[in-house]
Amino acid sequence: MDWRVMGFDPSVIDTLHELLDFPDDADKSQPHPSRAYIRDAKAMAATPADVKDCPNAYVVVIDMPGLKQDQLKVQVEEGNFLVVSGERKREKEKDQGVKFIKMERRLGKYLKKFQLPENADTEKISASYQDGVLTVTVEKKPPPEPKKPRTVEVQVS
Repeated sequence: MDWRVMGFDPSVIDTLHELLDFPDDADKSQPHPSRAYIRDAKAMAATPADVKDCPNAYVVVIDMPGLKQDQLKVQVEEGNFLVVSGERKREKEKDQGVKFIKMERRLGKYLKKFQLPENADTEKISASYQDGVLTVTVEKKPPPEPKKPRTVEVQVS
């Protein structure tokens, strides 16, 4: 249920979310997933992306509307994982007394993780951001040289 539609002040809702957001290490004995895990899983499901296999590179195109360039993060983690993230927070209202009638634009975390193939060159990654679309290009390593047959001289004794 969206409490904002019912006239609740959005800043109160944000404060409640912050108060209820306990640290992940609060109780490790519980068998349920942590809040961070659930939040990341939701963010990954809600972040649309296309992955293209081009002749010389892999290209990842991700919709991340409303973010500024300094709010984006592109990194390669251990195990050859490309991780793209960002977060769009609500802008504080300048005019007091403003109430939202409807809120449909997406707020929160954007997240996508990709397992890169072995031939991806993690040292040659570039990214560009335009009109709310992030394009990450990961160049491919050149294919290995084919092994030439080796001739061994046979000696007869």
